[in-house]
Amino acid sequence: MKILILGASGFVGKHLGAALQERGDEIVEASLRDPAAAASAAQECDGIVNLAGEPLGQRWNAKVKQRIEESRVEAPRRFLEALSQRQRCCSLYVSASAIGYYGTSETETFVETSPPGDDFLAHVCAGWEREARRAADLGMRVGIVRSGLALGNDGGALPRMLPPFRAGMGGV
Repeated sequence: MKILILGASGFVGKHLGAALQERGDEIVEASLRDPAAAASAAQECDGIVNLAGEPLGQRWNAKVKQRIEESRVEAPRRFLEALSQRQRCCSLYVSASAIGYYGTSETETFVETSPPGDDFLAHVCAGWEREARRAADLGMRVGIVRSGLALGNDGGALPRMLPPFRAGMGGV
Protein backbone atom coordinates (compact mmCIF):
# COMPACT_ATOMS: atom_id res chain seq x y z
CA MET A 1 0.00 0.00 0.00
CA LYS A 2 0.97 3.60 -0.50
CA ILE A 3 0.15 5.59 2.64
CA LEU A 4 0.21 9.32 3.25
CA ILE A 5 1.24 10.17 6.81
CA LEU A 6 0.37 13.64 8.03
CA GLY A 7 2.58 14.29 11.04
CA ALA A 8 5.24 11.82 9.91
CA SER A 9 8.01 13.85 11.54
CA GLY A 10 6.50 13.49 15.02
CA PHE A 11 7.26 10.81 17.58
CA VAL A 12 4.42 8.44 16.65
CA GLY A 13 4.67 9.27 12.94
CA LYS A 14 8.35 8.31 12.75
CA HIS A 15 7.70 4.95 14.40
CA LEU A 16 4.59 4.23 12.32
CA GLY A 17 6.36 5.16 9.09
CA ALA A 18 9.29 2.88 9.91
CA ALA A 19 6.99 -0.03 10.80
CA LEU A 20 4.94 0.38 7.63
CA GLN A 21 8.06 0.57 5.46
CA GLU A 22 9.44 -2.52 7.17
CA ARG A 23 6.34 -4.46 6.12
CA GLY A 24 6.71 -3.23 2.54
CA ASP A 25 4.38 -0.23 2.37
CA GLU A 26 5.40 2.96 0.60
CA ILE A 27 5.22 6.09 2.76
CA VAL A 28 4.47 9.61 1.57
CA GLU A 29 4.90 12.49 4.00
CA ALA A 30 3.01 15.78 3.88
CA SER A 31 2.19 18.67 6.16
CA LEU A 32 -1.22 20.11 6.98
CA ARG A 33 0.41 23.55 6.86
CA ASP A 34 -0.10 23.33 3.08
CA PRO A 35 -3.50 21.63 2.60
CA ALA A 36 -3.40 21.82 -1.21
CA ALA A 37 0.01 20.14 -1.41
CA ALA A 38 -1.07 17.48 1.09
CA ALA A 39 -4.25 16.84 -0.92
CA SER A 40 -2.19 16.55 -4.09
CA ALA A 41 0.11 14.01 -2.42
CA ALA A 42 -2.92 12.03 -1.23
CA GLN A 43 -4.17 11.47 -4.78
CA GLU A 44 -1.50 8.87 -5.38
CA CYS A 45 -2.10 7.06 -2.09
CA ASP A 46 -4.32 4.22 -0.93
CA GLY A 47 -4.78 5.57 2.57
CA ILE A 48 -4.17 8.55 4.83
CA VAL A 49 -3.06 8.55 8.46
CA ASN A 50 -3.42 11.90 10.23
CA LEU A 51 -1.16 12.19 13.26
CA ALA A 52 -0.49 15.91 12.86
CA GLY A 53 -0.89 18.27 15.77
CA GLU A 54 0.78 20.87 17.94
CA PRO A 55 2.82 19.10 20.66
CA LEU A 56 0.92 18.83 23.94
CA GLY A 57 3.98 18.57 26.18
CA GLN A 58 4.33 22.30 26.82
CA ARG A 59 2.72 24.96 29.00
CA TRP A 60 -0.79 25.67 27.79
CA ASN A 61 -1.29 29.41 27.60
CA ALA A 62 -3.95 30.99 25.36
CA LYS A 63 -1.70 31.00 22.26
CA VAL A 64 -0.67 27.37 22.71
CA LYS A 65 -4.28 26.30 23.20
CA GLN A 66 -5.17 28.11 19.99
CA ARG A 67 -2.40 26.26 18.12
CA ILE A 68 -3.49 22.93 19.63
CA GLU A 69 -7.06 23.44 18.43
CA GLU A 70 -6.08 24.87 15.04
CA SER A 71 -3.72 21.97 14.30
CA ARG A 72 -6.26 19.28 15.20
CA VAL A 73 -9.57 20.77 14.04
CA GLU A 74 -9.09 23.58 11.52
CA ALA A 75 -6.09 22.12 9.65
CA PRO A 76 -7.76 18.74 8.94
CA ARG A 77 -10.90 20.60 7.84
CA ARG A 78 -8.90 22.61 5.29
CA PHE A 79 -7.11 19.45 4.14
CA LEU A 80 -10.36 17.55 3.57
CA GLU A 81 -11.84 20.55 1.77
CA ALA A 82 -8.80 20.62 -0.54
CA LEU A 83 -9.05 16.85 -0.98
CA SER A 84 -12.71 17.14 -1.99
CA GLN A 85 -11.62 19.22 -5.01
CA ARG A 86 -9.47 16.37 -6.35
CA GLN A 87 -10.54 13.78 -8.91
CA ARG A 88 -9.37 10.73 -7.00
CA CYS A 89 -9.63 10.04 -3.32
CA CYS A 90 -8.07 7.43 -1.07
CA SER A 91 -10.14 4.58 0.30
CA LEU A 92 -9.11 4.96 3.96
CA TYR A 93 -8.64 7.83 6.43
CA VAL A 94 -7.28 7.07 9.90
CA SER A 95 -7.10 9.91 12.38
CA ALA A 96 -5.42 10.13 15.73
CA SER A 97 -7.46 11.31 18.66
CA ALA A 98 -6.84 10.94 22.38
CA ILE A 99 -8.36 9.61 25.56
CA GLY A 100 -8.66 13.27 26.51
CA TYR A 101 -11.95 13.00 24.59
CA TYR A 102 -13.56 11.62 27.74
CA GLY A 103 -12.47 14.36 30.12
CA THR A 104 -11.66 13.26 33.65
CA SER A 105 -13.58 11.53 36.39
CA GLU A 106 -12.60 9.85 39.63
CA THR A 107 -15.63 7.55 39.56
CA GLU A 108 -16.78 6.99 35.97
CA THR A 109 -15.54 4.21 33.71
CA PHE A 110 -15.32 5.32 30.10
CA VAL A 111 -16.12 3.16 27.09
CA GLU A 112 -15.92 3.87 23.38
CA THR A 113 -19.52 5.09 23.27
CA SER A 114 -19.15 7.45 26.25
CA PRO A 115 -19.91 11.09 25.43
CA PRO A 116 -17.08 13.63 25.30
CA GLY A 117 -16.08 15.45 28.46
CA ASP A 118 -16.44 19.18 28.93
CA ASP A 119 -12.87 20.43 29.39
CA PHE A 120 -10.54 21.98 26.80
CA LEU A 121 -8.92 18.76 25.60
CA ALA A 122 -12.26 16.95 25.37
CA HIS A 123 -13.59 19.81 23.24
CA VAL A 124 -10.54 19.62 20.96
CA CYS A 125 -10.76 15.82 20.62
CA ALA A 126 -14.48 15.96 19.81
CA GLY A 127 -13.78 18.52 17.07
CA TRP A 128 -10.82 16.48 15.79
CA GLU A 129 -13.02 13.39 15.48
CA ARG A 130 -15.90 15.35 13.93
CA GLU A 131 -13.56 16.60 11.19
CA ALA A 132 -12.13 13.10 10.65
CA ARG A 133 -15.61 11.66 10.14
CA ARG A 134 -16.11 14.12 7.26
CA ALA A 135 -13.73 11.96 5.24
CA ALA A 136 -16.64 9.51 4.90
CA ASP A 137 -18.39 12.15 2.77
CA LEU A 138 -15.53 11.68 0.30
CA GLY A 139 -16.14 7.93 0.14
CA MET A 140 -13.40 6.91 2.54
CA ARG A 141 -13.66 4.44 5.38
CA VAL A 142 -12.79 6.30 8.56
CA GLY A 143 -10.92 5.00 11.58
CA ILE A 144 -10.30 7.01 14.74
CA VAL A 145 -7.67 5.93 17.25
CA ARG A 146 -8.10 7.32 20.78
CA SER A 147 -4.69 6.76 22.31
CA GLY A 148 -3.19 7.59 25.67
CA LEU A 149 0.34 8.81 26.29
CA ALA A 150 2.94 7.81 23.71
CA LEU A 151 5.89 6.25 25.51
CA GLY A 152 9.32 5.39 24.18
CA ASN A 153 12.96 5.76 25.10
CA ASP A 154 13.52 8.11 22.18
CA GLY A 155 10.61 10.49 22.73
CA GLY A 156 7.04 10.89 23.80
CA ALA A 157 6.26 11.37 27.49
CA LEU A 158 8.61 8.71 28.91
CA PRO A 159 11.88 10.72 28.98
CA ARG A 160 10.17 13.37 31.15
CA MET A 161 8.63 10.75 33.43
CA LEU A 162 11.80 8.75 34.14
CA PRO A 163 13.89 11.19 36.25
CA PRO A 164 11.62 11.04 39.35
CA PHE A 165 11.56 7.22 39.13
CA ARG A 166 15.33 7.07 38.82
CA ALA A 167 15.59 9.35 41.88
CA GLY A 168 13.39 6.93 43.85
CA MET A 169 10.36 9.26 43.87
CA GLY A 170 8.21 7.58 41.22
CA GLY A 171 5.15 5.50 41.92
CA VAL A 172 2.62 3.40 40.10
